[in-house]
Amino acid sequence: MILDSFSLKGKTALVTGGSYGIGFAAAQALAQAGAEIAFNCRSEEHLQTALQAYHAEGIDAKGFLCDVTDETAVVQMVDKLQKEWGGIDILVNNAAITKRVPMIQMDTADFRRIIDVDLTAAFLVSKAVLPSMIQKGGGKIINICSMMSELGRETVSAYAAAKGGLKMLTRNIASEYGAYNIQCNGLGPGYIATPQTAPLREPQPDGSPSPFETFLCARTPAGRWGTVDDLKGPIVFLASEASNFVNGHILYVDGGILAYLGKQP
Repeated sequence: MILDSFSLKGKTALVTGGSYGIGFAAAQALAQAGAEIAFNCRSEEHLQTALQAYHAEGIDAKGFLCDVTDETAVVQMVDKLQKEWGGIDILVNNAAITKRVPMIQMDTADFRRIIDVDLTAAFLVSKAVLPSMIQKGGGKIINICSMMSELGRETVSAYAAAKGGLKMLTRNIASEYGAYNIQCNGLGPGYIATPQTAPLREPQPDGSPSPFETFLCARTPAGRWGTVDDLKGPIVFLASEASNFVNGHILYVDGGILAYLGKQP
């Protein structure tokens, strides 16, 4: 049965930054398809809140206090999962931050921090899980890219640089480790309604949509913001055997923005 190839029963998944938003939705989807879930947070408060949210959804997730920019901490987390699970079958590199500020006003330290979290962390966690994937005879790595892997926009120089780099890291992992039955693909969300994008959706004082929301909906053939639910099917596909011959691909889930020039004024 073709639907059996989408099942994740017996699989283990690590979702970085899986405490809320896209990461939490990805973990939900993987769990609903049958996978066991682990995730990390950088604060004890967020960890406990996330564990409560997972348990409320009936998901017995393993939570780790881990800064994924710290290689020693990453190796320790992966080693614990190796001992408990015998390795990780699915890795979702989701952890990310951004800071919206014009490039000439951005502190170099902030630029480096965004690159560290959004790009270097994906390298570190992938590096840590790849040996066990090779030993197990295969695995799936899904990097959460962005439309900013392809496009530029005002105030997101560091984020775009990181996500562009993540796209190429995705292709390089596929190139280096495809022979080991490891598929590394990217998921490129469009503008998704999450806490991170809330400032862009804040209405005007008179209750009318923000200028950015008006611009975005006109620029998107779907005519709306995406939701985290829009990402769940694509995540399961990329994590499952259904995508075994898909490698080094970035699947953009953007309502058609990248295909659309926009309406003529």
